[in-house]
Amino acid sequence: MDRNGLDLPDHLLHGLEQGHALRSGGYRGRFAPSPTGEMHLGNLRTALVSWLEARRHGGTWLLRIDDLDTPRNRPGSQASILSDLMWLGLDWDGPAILQSHYRGRYHAWLSWLRRSGALFPCRCSRRMLLDHPIYPGTCRDRQQTWGWQGTRLPSWRLRVPAGDPHGSGDVILRRADGFVAYQLSTVIDELCFGITDVVRGEDLRASLPAQFSVYAALAQQPPRFLHVPLLRDQQGQKLSKREASAGLAPLRDAGLDAAAVTGQLAASLSLVEPGARLSTHELLQHLMHQSADAVDS
Repeated sequence: MDRNGLDLPDHLLHGLEQGHALRSGGYRGRFAPSPTGEMHLGNLRTALVSWLEARRHGGTWLLRIDDLDTPRNRPGSQASILSDLMWLGLDWDGPAILQSHYRGRYHAWLSWLRRSGALFPCRCSRRMLLDHPIYPGTCRDRQQTWGWQGTRLPSWRLRVPAGDPHGSGDVILRRADGFVAYQLSTVIDELCFGITDVVRGEDLRASLPAQFSVYAALAQQPPRFLHVPLLRDQQGQKLSKREASAGLAPLRDAGLDAAAVTGQLAASLSLVEPGARLSTHELLQHLMHQSADAVDS
């Protein structure tokens, strides 16, 4: 049994204890793109802020590739992500972490949660729940049948207590297609890799209630979260990976080097003046000097 009273098997307990030990060593951040296409400038701006936060705290910055959703993965995307980050000078610590290498870990947690009674099978389709922003508990108290019905398996939902302060409803942890849900895999990763701080796009703020409910079910403390404002196009729409023109390729084709692109991204966050040219490490030094000057004044 762990320090928070969970009756965990040794291999799951070991993963949590390892994560606690890593957290105690100081700031640990991560950037976690999905290999579903070329990164757009908004992704890269979030990566830049995440990297800056880790480096200015003297911490560790991990790169995690969220490649569990294999039908959405695109050939060459992972290599493109690594290449773009290296070109900008965003260096990560240790080898890139592939979520697909940890499927056994996620399924072990699912098995434990199911055995402990924390999960229930749900056969509601997305269409059935269109008018319900929070799951209404339709399948919560029905007879539990975990196998096939016709051509469908159930999704597996976390039984979130009534009155849960996060307002998430019952969270899907395993999808009906058999894939581990993002809300579980990312929480397990943050815990086992000892992540203290998560910097990500504002569009992911909406996932916080579900993730907080998962942390609560595991009796674990979440990391700190910082959400970066989205970079939008001229029409005010957020960028997407479907817009290839929003990535690095057209800028490089136009002759811009890494210093120019870094300056452009930093200026969009009001970190430097428009037109600035500087490397990521020069930007880091600039911000650290600013912080030191603010303390001295």
